[in-house]
Amino acid sequence: MDLGTFLLIFAVVACVYMACNIGANDVANAMGTSVGARSLTFRQAVLVAAVAEFAGALLVGGHVSDTVRKGMVDPALFADEPMDLVFGMIASLVAAAIWLNIASYLGWPVSTTHSIIGAVVGFGLVARGLVAVQWMKVGSIVLSWIVSPLMGGIVAFLIFRFITVKIFDKHNAVAAAKRVVPYLVFLVFVILANSMMYKGLKNLHLNLDFTRALTLSLLVGAVAYLIARMLVNKVTPPPTDDIHQQFQTTEHVFKYLQIITAFYVAFAHGANDVANAVGPLAAVVAILDSGAVHMKVEMPIWILGMGGTGIVFGLLIWGARVMETVGKRITEITPSRGFAAEFGAATVVLICSKMGLPISTTHTLVGSVIGVGMARGLASLNLNIIRQIIVSWFATVPFTAVLSMMVYEIFKMTLG
Repeated sequence: MDLGTFLLIFAVVACVYMACNIGANDVANAMGTSVGARSLTFRQAVLVAAVAEFAGALLVGGHVSDTVRKGMVDPALFADEPMDLVFGMIASLVAAAIWLNIASYLGWPVSTTHSIIGAVVGFGLVARGLVAVQWMKVGSIVLSWIVSPLMGGIVAFLIFRFITVKIFDKHNAVAAAKRVVPYLVFLVFVILANSMMYKGLKNLHLNLDFTRALTLSLLVGAVAYLIARMLVNKVTPPPTDDIHQQFQTTEHVFKYLQIITAFYVAFAHGANDVANAVGPLAAVVAILDSGAVHMKVEMPIWILGMGGTGIVFGLLIWGARVMETVGKRITEITPSRGFAAEFGAATVVLICSKMGLPISTTHTLVGSVIGVGMARGLASLNLNIIRQIIVSWFATVPFTAVLSMMVYEIFKMTLG
């Protein structure tokens, strides 16, 4: 077996391993509130995630990937030694996957994007020195550790307070829910549809401007509103003096809204984060085929499919621990609380992505869950678990950077 074949096989294995760990961690935390609130069973969550991830990756995800994730390292520095970039990409996949595996085992929801970025920075430093790293972009990642959870927490807090005041604090909560929920459905579908249509469905060549995208989104929202009105009107309100049954029926109405927002979070993840596993492999394949470094490379459909399959498999096999942390251990989650957290996170990610602000889906979602807990009082939060999660966030980039350096040097010594 020649060196090129060996490296290709090794890179494919590393990519599948990375994809499995993305499923176990990132997708698990996206679906965790739905499972924690019992809106979905674990198997149903896997099924929803499978459909949403593939749809996001194939419809919205780019078929052209940056050679080095997020432009953290300048590929031109490797033009004279393309194999150094191959070693670096494989080392990055291995290092990020190992960290995600450890985090998933411990039940820590960490950012897969930050994991692969830390790994890329690590091999860039050891391969080409300080000049290789785009330090301004590294600074934006550090900023996102604060921006993401803070914005997610604030928005989710406000959404849940609105739901509490307008529905749960009313004497007849079910009747209030029948009035308010259709408007929430309208808002959800307008935002979700706009996120897909406005510069979203690139692979379908639907390059709509904001006005056309918003017009179509409002139409989608109007249809969803009418359907929601029709469905909630079929709900029979229990007696107003039966507080427990009022609460149960109202939460049941929110269950379907939560499933919709969970689908969107997984869809957005498939569009954005599958590239964390398949992007480095696409770069390796391109270099091994041509012998040259490319700034951007075409994403073969078989690589996207393999990444999507690995993510779903990882969620199925290893996802339960992170789901439990997000869905049960931070604060008690019900369908209404889960909806507020997921809708808040999805809205923040969408707005910040369109504005070009640094954002992490994982950090935003965890911040949103904390925000929902804060709306019920500090005593409802498990501060020890929150402390562990925050420590894991700050450990992600340095851990993967150092591990990537070590793996890169082993490749250079044994194969270089």
